Amino acid sequence: MDGPGTADALAAGARVTLLVPGSPSYVDLVLALLADGIFPVPLDPALTQAERDRILDPIAPDLVVTSQAQVEQLLAARRGRSRSLPLGRPIHCTSGTTGTPKGVWSGLLPESEAAALVDEERDLWGFDADDVNLVLSPLHHSAPLRFATGTLLAGGRIVVPGKFDPAVVTAAIERDRPTTMFCVPTHLQRLLAHWDTAGVPDLSSFRLVAHAGAPCPPQVKHRLVELFPDGSTWEFYGSTEGQFTACRSEDWLAHPGTVGRARPGRTLTTDDDGRIWCAVPQHARFTYLGAPEQTAAAWRDTPHGPAFTVGDVGRIDPDGYLHLEGRRTDLIITGGVNVYPLEVENALREVEGVDDVAVFGVPDDRWGQRVCAAVVGDVTTDALDAHARLVLAPAKRPKEYLGVAGLPMTATGKVRRDALADLV
Repeated sequence: MDGPGTADALAAGARVTLLVPGSPSYVDLVLALLADGIFPVPLDPALTQAERDRILDPIAPDLVVTSQAQVEQLLAARRGRSRSLPLGRPIHCTSGTTGTPKGVWSGLLPESEAAALVDEERDLWGFDADDVNLVLSPLHHSAPLRFATGTLLAGGRIVVPGKFDPAVVTAAIERDRPTTMFCVPTHLQRLLAHWDTAGVPDLSSFRLVAHAGAPCPPQVKHRLVELFPDGSTWEFYGSTEGQFTACRSEDWLAHPGTVGRARPGRTLTTDDDGRIWCAVPQHARFTYLGAPEQTAAAWRDTPHGPAFTVGDVGRIDPDGYLHLEGRRTDLIITGGVNVYPLEVENALREVEGVDDVAVFGVPDDRWGQRVCAAVVGDVTTDALDAHARLVLAPAKRPKEYLGVAGLPMTATGKVRRDALADLV
């Protein structure tokens, strides 16, 4: 139902869809609802009505919040309470880069597991009362909301500058002296480009800069390490469903291309197809709402306990570091040969002038599919092809290069692979 709801009308287990822009009060409401065992469903307010209906049908929300007035009304009923333990995770929806997003449901947690959920984030990232978290990504996505709520639960504060703008973010860094920041590689690329002309601000206040969500070009990663304080920069690998790894940049330098080792409390394995499985504690388990078959396919029993997969493929080196090779659902089969786009993309990112790249398959009468690459940047087809011939087997080399001004992206900087074929 739309329209203003009341706190009394919502019982534990209720679901509240949030279709409003992110703000400090948005994060306060998320925590207040979860403390009452009520589950926020953060969604992009820019979704069309048809998209909202399709996503929300299996979630069946009890209330849909579409205005700041509703946010304030729901918060007002909870004023004066001390911030208490969230009794679950928000119902985030998968990014929908390959289909309709699915709601990820953790259920109502007993207090011991709810405490473990909070503690594992605080132990990994070191959130404390002195932290100031600078929010760059939309708060309806899981990672920025997780960093913001973790900061507030530890007694820190958050800064939400609004829609990403490098100049506005730079001003916030200078004014608010943030200690932590989550970002995606696109944010870093735009910030670095701005700083090349406007000058680099004082970054000494940062103790933690974490990035995820998409592969980071090596030149961006090296610049990140160069500019920010020693030991402050991290990458992690995870998904809406759950978190897999964390990796200091110093470990990445020693193990180029890795996304790190398993986070504490998790165990990574791969199956015969190279698919990555992550065994997690009880508080990190989930189902897909309204999708029992997809839930069953995502989980299996292992010697380390129940483990889930999101279909990504990779290898684990002898030191336990995970190297991603692609996603099974993105697989291109050309002439009977399996090609993972991520492997080809990482190779092409080594070419000078490449700002971004996405590799995808298109139907081909001869090969079944042919490998294509959409490339952003000032680089020639000859340079791309020459490098591909040096580092990639023939079947993996793109047969077609498309120069594009930008790739189709989600709001968090993930490539919309369902839209790549439209570029041809």
